[in-house]
Amino acid sequence: MLIIPCPHCGPRPENEFRYSGEAHVVRPADPETLDDAALAELLYMRSNPKGRHAERWRHIHGCGWFFNCIRDTVTDRIERTYPAGTAP
Repeated sequence: MLIIPCPHCGPRPENEFRYSGEAHVVRPADPETLDDAALAELLYMRSNPKGRHAERWRHIHGCGWFFNCIRDTVTDRIERTYPAGTAP
């Protein structure tokens, strides 16, 4: 089992968390101005790299807070976690 270090609660088992997608996705200030192709790109297209990746997680069975995690997708090694809204 993967142990994820919540920046608010400390290390916990992965079944306490929910993956919430790629971290640091920049959202446009006025999404109503996007055409269908640009909106689809914003909503569905993610980098999905092999290796080091910034992810967003939520501690659903703990503090309930969102946070970001730098994780290697090949080895599942977690480099670090940090609160959402802060720089990587």
